[in-house]
Amino acid sequence: MAEFHSLAACFPVADIGATIIWYEKQLGFICDPFPDREPYVFAILRRDNVEIFLQRIEGYQKPDVYSRRPGGVWDAYIRTEGVRDLYESVREEANIVQPLRQQPYGAWEFEVKDPNGYVLVFAEG
Repeated sequence: MAEFHSLAACFPVADIGATIIWYEKQLGFICDPFPDREPYVFAILRRDNVEIFLQRIEGYQKPDVYSRRPGGVWDAYIRTEGVRDLYESVREEANIVQPLRQQPYGAWEFEVKDPNGYVLVFAEG
C-alpha cells in the first residue's frame, strides 16, 4: 500500500527573489532557488518540516478571494509548536490578517498574508 510522507504548497508568483527575501526575513525560511542567479524560475522555501514551492509566472497576480467565504480562504495551514512566540516575533512587521486567537475547536491560530496575497495560517493545538 502506498504511504504518503509530506505535502508542499506550490505558489505561483511574479517575483521569486522578493518573495524569498520576505519569507527569510519574516518567517525564518531558508531558500533553494533555481537557477543560482536571478531571475529565478523556481524555488523551494524550507523551515523545519514545511516546504513551499515557488513557480515564476511573469506578471502573475493572485486573485483576492479571502472575503468570499466567512472565515476567509486560506492557502496553507501550518501546524506549529510555539505559535504564541511566532506570533510575537512577526506581529509588528508582517501583514496580520487575523490576530492570535483560540478557535472553538481548541486550536490557537493566527493568519498572515504574504506579499503575493497568499494567506498562511499558523496553528497549535
